[in-house]
Amino acid sequence: MELDNRKIIILKTIIKNYLATGEPVGSRTISKESGLSLSSATIRNEMSDLEEMGYILQPHTSAGRIPSDKGYRFYVDSILQESDNRVSEVTDIMLKRVDKLENLLKQMVKILAVDTNYAALVSGPVLSENKIRYLQLSQPSPVKLLLILVCEGNIIKTELISCKKPLDTEELLNLNLLLNNSLAGRSFKEITPKLIAELLVQAGSQRNLVSTILNAVVELMETGEESRDIYTSGATNILKYPELSETDKAQKLISAFEEKDELKELVAEVTRSETDNSHNVTVYLGGEGPIQNMQDCSLVTANYELGEGLRGVIGVIGPKRMDYEKVLHSMQVMMDQLDRMFGKEE
Repeated sequence: MELDNRKIIILKTIIKNYLATGEPVGSRTISKESGLSLSSATIRNEMSDLEEMGYILQPHTSAGRIPSDKGYRFYVDSILQESDNRVSEVTDIMLKRVDKLENLLKQMVKILAVDTNYAALVSGPVLSENKIRYLQLSQPSPVKLLLILVCEGNIIKTELISCKKPLDTEELLNLNLLLNNSLAGRSFKEITPKLIAELLVQAGSQRNLVSTILNAVVELMETGEESRDIYTSGATNILKYPELSETDKAQKLISAFEEKDELKELVAEVTRSETDNSHNVTVYLGGEGPIQNMQDCSLVTANYELGEGLRGVIGVIGPKRMDYEKVLHSMQVMMDQLDRMFGKEE
């Protein structure tokens, strides 16, 4: 005999009512509260099966039923499974959002390159200035913890953390409460040594595990310019312009787009110089630009902002005689589209 869906509903109804009242639960109560359209006789038959299977007990001949230890175990395990499923669903949704952002930026830079007929770049956002919304710990295996870090702008980072022994439900709950109470609403820079020391004291016997979790949080948020993603498109467009197509100049420009180290320097410089207004488009003419290998080019750049502390850079690189009106228009269209997609349009 197996627990089918009907038996599960009846068993959960018995357990929930017994937990609430402390009184044995009869067929009439189950009929009213289970949501099943069954006769009292059918419910009694199902209850007899559950009793025979060891999930419920009848304390007195004329009384209703109460849960057995086996019934409680099934109930608790089902709650834990539902919780794990919800965490998994949330993780999947959030990871899809991250993929969506990456794909959006890749598509955006392609459109910009095609529309302007120049080279284009867009940087992914970094988290160092962003704030933690919340974090969630779950235990997918006895020796692993899954850390889900959710920051402003629905940017999600995940990390698997090793633990020496399984945690029970209460220990996992307490860890989540401790970490969220201390870290939610803070940026990377606000996770100070003093805060970490206070957290470790509060962690008590879980001090070593909390230390490992904090290290993971810091590493996930410590995303500096050197690890920022840079997406590019249209690098070969610069070969269409004679003043940039000379072998030496072209090679340096193509190399800059392939290796991206210099582009990261460019993005860092633009980020520092355009902190006041995310839509403040800047034009660097020739030698005004921050990159040595791009002294013969013009750069048009702007910061975009998807949320508090979540910023990146979009840019177009072409000859000094580029069509500035068209480039500025294309940049503004991209900014407007990002605003609409991320809810900043008034």
